[in-house]
This record gives sequence, structure tokens and C-alpha cells, in this order.
Amino acid sequence: MNEKEITAKVLEALEEIRPFLASDGGDISLVSIEGNVVNVQLHGACVGCSVNQMTLKSGVEMTIKKYVPHIEKVVSVDTTLP
Repeated sequence: MNEKEITAKVLEALEEIRPFLASDGGDISLVSIEGNVVNVQLHGACVGCSVNQMTLKSGVEMTIKKYVPHIEKVVSVDTTLP
């Protein structure tokens, strides 16, 4: 799978998880893919949610790995920092 295909599959996975996040007032976007690590940014209610790390691991990471099995982990990054 090439870089373009991996990105497309990760975006497809995010589309699958997005309705669940939106139902709680949140959203997610892809920031980058660095090797086997996917960097995402949480938005809305997800930012301050006390269970966002559980959502990231149990929901987002699991869904992305279903589409792209070689991904090792998903990390939430804050792109608002300088």
C-alpha cells in the first residue's frame, strides 16, 4: 500500500468514526501520518472530554487499524500550539 492509499484508507476510517464523535459534539481531523503513527486533532467537545484518550484508543485507533493494519498507534496532537 503506497502513501496515497494509506491516507485514503485512514480518511475512510475517520469518516466511519466521525458520526459517533459528532453525536457527542466532537469531531476529528487527520494531521499527518508518520511511518506507522497517525496524528489526529480532536475538535469540539472531544477536546476537553475526560474520556478522549479512551475514545482515541478504543474507537479511533481500532477503526484505523481495521482499514490499515500496519498502523501501530494513533496520537492526538494540538496544532494550536506555536
